[in-house]
Amino acid sequence: MRRGVWGRRCGTVLLAAVLTGGAAGCGSDPGTSPAPGSPGTTAGPSTPGTAGTPDASGSTAPTSTPQPGEVLVQVVVTGGFAGVRNQLVVHRDGEWTIRSGDKPPRTGRQTPAEAAELRAALEDPAFALVPARPTGRPIADGFQYAVTYRHRVIIAGDGDRPPALRRVFDALPEGGPPTSP
Repeated sequence: MRRGVWGRRCGTVLLAAVLTGGAAGCGSDPGTSPAPGSPGTTAGPSTPGTAGTPDASGSTAPTSTPQPGEVLVQVVVTGGFAGVRNQLVVHRDGEWTIRSGDKPPRTGRQTPAEAAELRAALEDPAFALVPARPTGRPIADGFQYAVTYRHRVIIAGDGDRPPALRRVFDALPEGGPPTSP
């Protein structure tokens, strides 16, 4: 069975919509364009959790004023001898929450200098080059770290800590990723 150009276009739009989290575009009239800011358009920030303003080149860059509730980075730690599954969420304004098993969540706030150090470590060009998956051999009963920053997930083990990742870990609240059960 042969699909027409419209069918391929709709399929492409559906795939793009699914990957970006929406499904607008296929049910609309082929002669109309999507509304500004709807899925499939390029206006506005492309990264949830960061407010953006166009710069001189027209691209969108994060603003320096953190918005309430914006997540800067999330670190999930699993494994270890005790079989932990802990989660650290740091918001752009420096507030953080650690969830460990059945324990009540711990919360706190980084100082402005600590929050700036963490942002600088995450925005370092070397951090963008950290491999997305472990490259070394796993360590028995070691921890695995899933670091999510701007929709990019980096999985690392205890033996896979390039300097740029160590810099991020050192800037996290409470001295690094939460590994206590």
